[in-house]
Amino acid sequence: MEKKVYLNEIYVYYRDLFTDKQQEYFDLYSLDDLSLGEIAEQYNVSRNAVFNQIKIVEERLEYYENTIGLKRKKEEVLNLIKGKVDEDTYEKIEEIL
Repeated sequence: MEKKVYLNEIYVYYRDLFTDKQQEYFDLYSLDDLSLGEIAEQYNVSRNAVFNQIKIVEERLEYYENTIGLKRKKEEVLNLIKGKVDEDTYEKIEEIL
């Protein structure tokens, strides 16, 4: 479950780097909690086809975060400014990041 939460967190940053179909499959599987079979039936493809696309998304998400590190960098910036700016400013910076 921990890995799924992590993948959903970083998906926010890198979602647009995937094809529409990959986004749809991942959204249904990870966010809407549909099974591979349910997604396959909905798109009239094999369960294996859905599995392969989701696996590609998961692997690329980890690669992108390890390489680019948008989530990690956001957390580092927020940790640096925490306690050094007022709460309203902190929240505004958090929204921007």
